[in-house]
Formats: sequence, C-alpha cells, structure tokens
Amino acid sequence: MTSTHPTPDGLVIVDKPSGFTSHDVVAKMRGIARTRRIGHAGTLDPMATGVLVLGVERATKLLGHLALTEKEYLGTIRLGQNTVTDDAEGDLTSSTSVAGVTREAVDAQVAVLTGEIMQVPSKVSAIKIDGKRSYKRAREGEDFEIPARPVTVKSFAVHDVREAVAEDGTPVLDLVVSVVCSSGTYIRALARDLGGALGVGGHLTALRRTRVGPYKLDGARTLDQLQQELTVMPVAEAAEAAFPRWDVDTRRAKLLLNGVRVDMPDEYAGRGAVGVFDAEGRFIVLVEEHRGKAKSLAVFA
Repeated sequence: MTSTHPTPDGLVIVDKPSGFTSHDVVAKMRGIARTRRIGHAGTLDPMATGVLVLGVERATKLLGHLALTEKEYLGTIRLGQNTVTDDAEGDLTSSTSVAGVTREAVDAQVAVLTGEIMQVPSKVSAIKIDGKRSYKRAREGEDFEIPARPVTVKSFAVHDVREAVAEDGTPVLDLVVSVVCSSGTYIRALARDLGGALGVGGHLTALRRTRVGPYKLDGARTLDQLQQELTVMPVAEAAEAAFPRWDVDTRRAKLLLNGVRVDMPDEYAGRGAVGVFDAEGRFIVLVEEHRGKAKSLAVFA
C-alpha cells in the first residue's frame, strides 16, 4: 500500500544496499518519510544486503517484538582463510590450503552446526559486554572473551562448492549456503566455526538476508525506489502478518485498552506476542499470555 502522507504510519521493508550500516538506512529514511520517528528491527552488517524492517511512527512499537522472529539468509563462506572480523571486511589473519577438505567433511560439520547450538559471537559484533559494545572493545585493543550463547539454526544447507584461488595463491573453497535461524545468530560466526572445525579457517564473503519473520525480499524496496514512491505497510497489516490474531468484543477491547488483564484463550499460551483486533477489525493492542491473562505490550488505538 502506498502512502502520500508526509508522515506515514507503518512498516517499510527495505532492501539494504552493501556498504550501508542499518543506521545509515534509518537516517536516509528519515529524510524520505519526513519524520525522525523511525527505527529498525535488528541490524544488518554493512557488507550484507537484503531485508531490513523499519518502523515509522507508531509502528516503531512493533520493532522490538519483530526483532525476535526467525531470519533467513543466502551467503558465501570461504574456507581456507580467517579474518579479524570473520567476514571479508576484515584483515586476513591466516591462510591454509583446503586441498584435503572433502564435501563429506563439509557436510558433516555443517550438520554439527545445525539445530540448537552454543555460539560465540564475533568480537566485532554489536553485542554488549559489561555495557560496552564488543566492537568498541576490539577496536581499542582490549583482551576479552564473549560468552557462548544458545541459538537455533533451523537449517544450514550447502548448495554449491566452488574451487578458487585466493589473492595470495592459496587454494580455497567457496560455499554457497542458505541458513534459517533464530534471532541473535551470527552467520559470520557459522562461517568461522565451520572453517575452524575443518582445520582450515573460514570467513563470510557475501551475505543477503532474504526474510525477517513473515517479511520477504520480494516485498522489499531499494532506497532509490522508496525515494520515488514511499511504500508503507499499515500497522494493522504488519501486525496480522507477524503475530497470531485475537479478535475480541467491545467490552474486552475497552478493558485491554485500559490496561486490565482479561482472560486469554488457551490457544495463545506460549506463542509470544499476539495482535488484538476489536469488533470493528481495528488493531488496538499487542499482548502476551501471562498466567492465563493478557498482558499488554504496546497500545495502538
């Protein structure tokens, strides 16, 4: 749906270009949408391209809940080289011949990195360690460790294996992969850990995010396209796409809008955020089930 209003209200699905930080995209969109009230649901590294979900005006209240949803990527992992950043942006730290690496060995280690795993994020990630961004600590030369944390890699598939020669003459292998994973999973760390398990090192050379929750690349627009025509998904449509829907009568709608915790049907238990729609079909509040009651997360009416 296209809005001509100077301050649209809803989600914008951007196809982020390479070389832009997520903050760069937000800054650009503030000019396009003529409002400062814009945020994003989860960052993408500057090197990466693809789906970046932005919230405009009231839709910013959805972003923290959208950031927790499943994500999907296409990428290229280079085996045989490690870098400081675990991707192509960083300086090379080692080169090892991949002459002895077989497809069977690759598949075996990919299987180990699939499912519920413990992952150590890259030291140049935005994760906070004792209140300070990891990448800032790394830039300042601090010696520190990042604790491993649980993530879920729903699928990790190798679609192609290409032999190549690195700039220093080292034989390397480039793997074209797809990954479906939980929020907080670092694809750079998967590349590093796959290379480490195979004994040759590895880093990410390309990454494209193709999905965030229900929002896919085919619904994304480039910044140039958005400059020409600002395409906004209304808040209600965005909520219905991302969260289970709960229709309530007028009485319960009024209670929920006043912060009263009403009984919630069992079918919503453990499903996270739920979008509540009133008798007229308007999206009014985002709630979650807590001890059988609806606990308000954000009000939209």
